[in-house]
Amino acid sequence: MSQLSFISKIPINKGWSCDKKYCVTADDGVKYLLRVTPEEKSANRADMFRMQRQVADLGVSMCKPVEFGKCDKGVYTVQTWVDGKDAEEIIPHLNDFEQYSYGLEAGRILKVIHSIPAPENQPDWEQRFNAKIDRNIKMYNDCLVKFDGAEDIMAYIESNRFLLSNRPQSYQHGDYHIGNMMIEKNKIVIIDFDRYDFGDPWEEFNRIVWCAQASPMFASGIINGYFDNEVPLEFWKLLALYISSNMLSSIPWAIPFGESEVNTMINQAKDVLSWYNNMQNPIPTWYIK
Repeated sequence: MSQLSFISKIPINKGWSCDKKYCVTADDGVKYLLRVTPEEKSANRADMFRMQRQVADLGVSMCKPVEFGKCDKGVYTVQTWVDGKDAEEIIPHLNDFEQYSYGLEAGRILKVIHSIPAPENQPDWEQRFNAKIDRNIKMYNDCLVKFDGAEDIMAYIESNRFLLSNRPQSYQHGDYHIGNMMIEKNKIVIIDFDRYDFGDPWEEFNRIVWCAQASPMFASGIINGYFDNEVPLEFWKLLALYISSNMLSSIPWAIPFGESEVNTMINQAKDVLSWYNNMQNPIPTWYIK
């Protein structure tokens, strides 16, 4: 399997990925993260590894790709081990200044990630995202669980679809939020690049909801760090559109995972509607300039 030989292998049972994950120790005592992807899910893993290399070459603080190959269970990737703690366990307990500083750092890192352009042949963003919105609306309409205020979200979507035209596209981490960050030696380290995509860089902020629920200071820092404190109004309007689209699909997505996940998403919808004053104000109430 790997060029490295491992003397120990401890399974990690965390996250939503289909990968089997292990903390492995090589014979020189160095720890790594080993991810094994089953054959049927492995199609994009070589591309994922290649893109992670590109990100790492930009000096981003992240779990760095070390090795990729085939094995009898599918494909495997070896990445550097992050010897830190989960950001979502640490950041909410820090003082405001520290929460905000980590946010600034995460925002600046995201800006660097987005400096990688999308491939030339990338399909048009407006068409692609409108199709996604249509799917999300249908999923919500077909789903038995409803939440109060969904009609306000749908009305906001319909009157703001025009914002999707002529948006640039770049590489996206695909799941950029506090749950995919760790703190190691007082630095933010980004993990879990397995949902990477190419699209409007501003769409990447749709997961900021999780950051804002954990720490409004941290979430504000991400946005201010990314925009160097000059946040355009058009960004807020588009972000509200992206979050709205996500909210509609989040309930049907949660149903197979059981009642507690559904409740998490219904509570999140409540939070979103209160932050945006039922979609009347594109700048959320948690944002601190």
